[in-house]
Amino acid sequence: MKLTDRVNLAKGLPPVSSAPVTARPSGRHTGASASTRSEVRRRPERVIVRPVDPLAEFKEKAAQQLFDRIGTRINDSELSEEKLHAIARDELLNIVSEEQVPLTAQERTALIDEIGADVLGYGPLERLLDDPDISEIMVNGPDRIYVERNGRLQLEGTVFTGEPQLRRVIERIVSRVGRRIDEASPLVDARLADGSRVNAIIPPLAVNGSSLTVRKFARDPYVVEDLVGFGTLTDEMAELLEACVLGRLNVIVSGGTGTGKTTLLNVLSSFIPEDERIVTIEDAVELQLQQDHVVRLESRPSNIEGKGEITIRELVRNSLRMRPDRIIVGECRAGETLDMLQAMNTGHEGSLSTVHANSPRDAVSRLETLVLMAGMDLPLRAVREQISSAIDLIVQISRLKDGTRRITQITEVQGMEGDVVTLQDAFVFDYSAGVAADGRYLGHAVPTGVRPRFVERLTDLGVPLSASVFLPTPPRIPA
Repeated sequence: MKLTDRVNLAKGLPPVSSAPVTARPSGRHTGASASTRSEVRRRPERVIVRPVDPLAEFKEKAAQQLFDRIGTRINDSELSEEKLHAIARDELLNIVSEEQVPLTAQERTALIDEIGADVLGYGPLERLLDDPDISEIMVNGPDRIYVERNGRLQLEGTVFTGEPQLRRVIERIVSRVGRRIDEASPLVDARLADGSRVNAIIPPLAVNGSSLTVRKFARDPYVVEDLVGFGTLTDEMAELLEACVLGRLNVIVSGGTGTGKTTLLNVLSSFIPEDERIVTIEDAVELQLQQDHVVRLESRPSNIEGKGEITIRELVRNSLRMRPDRIIVGECRAGETLDMLQAMNTGHEGSLSTVHANSPRDAVSRLETLVLMAGMDLPLRAVREQISSAIDLIVQISRLKDGTRRITQITEVQGMEGDVVTLQDAFVFDYSAGVAADGRYLGHAVPTGVRPRFVERLTDLGVPLSASVFLPTPPRIPA
């Protein structure tokens, strides 16, 4: 309490701090008070009402009993997944019968499936993984699960029973691909059996509980007709990209996180002829190539002693000794970019890769930075010359505000002018058509009318390409 307040109380007067304060008149408008502004800025907390599961306690008890009965056989390498699930189902039938829980036959079957998923599967994630409309699952702790459905983020009502259950699911995922996660190594990249990419991070790095992110992939890989149907690209763009792959141009797919770079890379790789040898190099295997002659390489982290790491850069170097016709690097993110550019410049044309960037110009700058991360003391002009001579085409893909993924630019790398890498757009996205009532963009990519220089090279190689591909098209008028 302030000194003036204590004095006033001794005199029988109210404290100054509790007395009403009259604002002095001033010549200018002061606006809302600080408390009012604070109320305006404060966002109301969202109260999430979750359904109460009356069988939650029994499920936890039954899961523990199942662990006790078959715990030693869960990691038995001689047992197939089908055999292990059959054993677990028989044990669960016995456990439910012994407990004499009053359930119908349908409820009993659903209960056994749910407990089995918790012990041998992915618990609450099983239903989300089976949902074809969900493209990404984001677990922010045991009681917060978000999904991306049709390009929009949504909070799911599904939750884990607690941190122990979430940790069990994470450990089950990473152990199946020979990875580990613990306090000494609290983050890991892994994959599911269907190829979906998984990133997990646990305390102490994850402060609010373990975090899990699953990037799902379609069971049937998308083909170019699917992307045309989605509006990701037009028929003319598809024809151009197919010609560029057949003509062995080096292509970089550029885009931000979650824009569909890997999906587009899969579609581009589908244009590679069947009689060519393809070597893919990735951190975690994601590409789903349909050709027969494919060698898939995956990097490896260090073991618990900090040894045995195999980097992307080492795999790129090794791939040059494997007589590849095409080299596909899942993503350029470090010094391996220099080795990839050198490979493109020394007879391995037709290579493909992706890079995180927001525009073709940013992609060039990003590649420059990544090359410098190789530790070579190269002058910047030499790096830019490597990039301009190695890369033929940059395909920019973006996720728009309406959640759709569109190719917004197809850009030719033409060479150098002075110290600058020169770029020329062949296609750009036209936003002039506006936005529909549901928030969806009505625009589409249109040719700029500029004929790329590499078209003559494609003609010399006998790769067909319609002359109408680069003709400007009139803007579409929304209905």
